[in-house]
Amino acid sequence: MAGSDTFRAAAAYDRAVGRYGPSLAAGLIRFAGVEPGMRALDVGCGTGLLTAALAERLGPEKVTGAEPSEPFAEAARSRVPGAEIVVAAAEELPFTDDVFDTVLSQLVLNFMRDADAGVRELARVTRPGGVVASCVWDYAGEMMLLRAFWDAAREVEPERGAAADEGVVMRWCSEGELRRLWESAGLRDVRTGALTARAAYESFDDLWEPFPSGIAPSGAFTASLDEQSRTALRDTFRRRLGAGDEPFELTARAWAVRGVVPG
Repeated sequence: MAGSDTFRAAAAYDRAVGRYGPSLAAGLIRFAGVEPGMRALDVGCGTGLLTAALAERLGPEKVTGAEPSEPFAEAARSRVPGAEIVVAAAEELPFTDDVFDTVLSQLVLNFMRDADAGVRELARVTRPGGVVASCVWDYAGEMMLLRAFWDAAREVEPERGAAADEGVVMRWCSEGELRRLWESAGLRDVRTGALTARAAYESFDDLWEPFPSGIAPSGAFTASLDEQSRTALRDTFRRRLGAGDEPFELTARAWAVRGVVPG
């Protein structure tokens, strides 16, 4: 992908759900108990939002990111100079056993080809006694942006909207499911909890702008519509959010899970 396309894709992601990345990363780092001196891996690092937060806490030389998309990996390298960013999928991490003190992933589990294999890999590269932690959106509940979007999609395109609704199709979106996934990977002292992230918008137009780009499932759904249906979706989404031309803020809940690699 050309550099300009890389920039556009990364910028579109950062303007969409990426807006929640910094505050969500801060919550996940606290939840995981990341402390100075640790060596950390960010799996599925995307454009580097969590990577940047880890680098600020630990120093970039202590942080590695793994991302299967080369364009997003390139964006992460630009965002966090000094951190090592490798192109790799969660299910096939190019690291030896027991390398990292903590391994984190943010909003990635539902996009792994095989989440069971992916979490086992996260645990494999974490030292005994180290922590593996992740978070996913509460798609069906209090992720306000996406819940309002998919409710609008169901209203405008009932059949297609219901079939694409992330609150239905995403496998890992509850505390119980995350706990079972972590325990099945052999992790111990598994704990779950809720994280709250926030994003500010200048107006509804500011919020809507990245959706037609096709980034993320909501963007792909938007881009697939004809002009008339897309306009109807936009208007319905705006009505459901109650958003207008003034600045506003949305909150988003994510479910988090952490576990300890057996010693």
